[in-house]
Amino acid sequence: MDVVPPFRRDLVVVGASAGGVEALRAVVSRLPADFPGTILVTMHLGPGTHSALARILDRAGPLPAVTAEHGTAIKPGTVHVAPPDRHLLIEDNVLVLTRGPTENGHRPAINATFRSAALSAGPRTIGVVLSGALDDGAAGLKAIVDRGGPAVVQDPADALYSGMPENALSLVDAEYVLPAAEIGAVLDQLVRLPVEPGAVTPPAQALLLEDRIAREEVRAGALSPSEQSPGSGYTCPDCQGSLTEIDAAGRYRCRIGHAWSAPALLAAHDGEFQSALLKALRALDEKAALARKLAAQTGGKSKNLRGLAERYTSSARDAADAAETLRRFLLDAIGQTAEEAAPG
Repeated sequence: MDVVPPFRRDLVVVGASAGGVEALRAVVSRLPADFPGTILVTMHLGPGTHSALARILDRAGPLPAVTAEHGTAIKPGTVHVAPPDRHLLIEDNVLVLTRGPTENGHRPAINATFRSAALSAGPRTIGVVLSGALDDGAAGLKAIVDRGGPAVVQDPADALYSGMPENALSLVDAEYVLPAAEIGAVLDQLVRLPVEPGAVTPPAQALLLEDRIAREEVRAGALSPSEQSPGSGYTCPDCQGSLTEIDAAGRYRCRIGHAWSAPALLAAHDGEFQSALLKALRALDEKAALARKLAAQTGGKSKNLRGLAERYTSSARDAADAAETLRRFLLDAIGQTAEEAAPG
């Protein structure tokens, strides 16, 4: 039987969101100039924005940091940063940028990068989750661990936003839970240690499906009929299409391909709910103002119009009372949401 020689973990994928710039700077500032691995960084960025992240990280430490370009071979000792509105994937050591469906409302999505690395590089991959809200990166980090790679998670107590580290730790038994300032040194050790190959778990069908969708443009029928489970009863916040549950962990896809985790879906629907209430509040305020104006216009014209003026006045009072009740409810709801999203 042939003996497979030891290998080294040479691909590091890093995910960050809110509060992530500070954490990323802390990580790359501790990496040496002779770092032998390649680093892929995915941070949530809005479409149409101009990102200075590569330039920021280039100045933070000795390693060159560049914005990833489609079709470029990965370079050891280089930090490749996902551009806005593109998923950053990898295939045969070549970078692939796609406009696949958003995941949890994001493109680039951390899970997309992590899944791609887990499938392409297997146990050569090191997954790192840094500061951010909600749970993007948790499922992708689990895919890396399932394929034999180690997990590194920023200590939630050290993160400006603890949601992503906490959700990652709820899915993965990470070997390394560290402050951001200590992660760089650990990564440098991990990429230099020879690793004896072991059995690698074959990729799950759900993992292959989600990676395939991320590589394709948004299209109808991203999920074939055979890949759809019975409808979940939920709708996609991005396109209002029906969502189907794709795995037991509570992850959903619509027919277009938009992906949602349960926590992200809950947060998105909370935003939709608040938006609807704000529209209702505006309508009530405008109704009260218009009714008051009509009451003033008709009240002094003649005795015959006093009944009409009183009805306008009553309508204005009812609308104003309803608006005040709704305004208090909204202030309470927004305050609770802010507390839930606050740093841990």
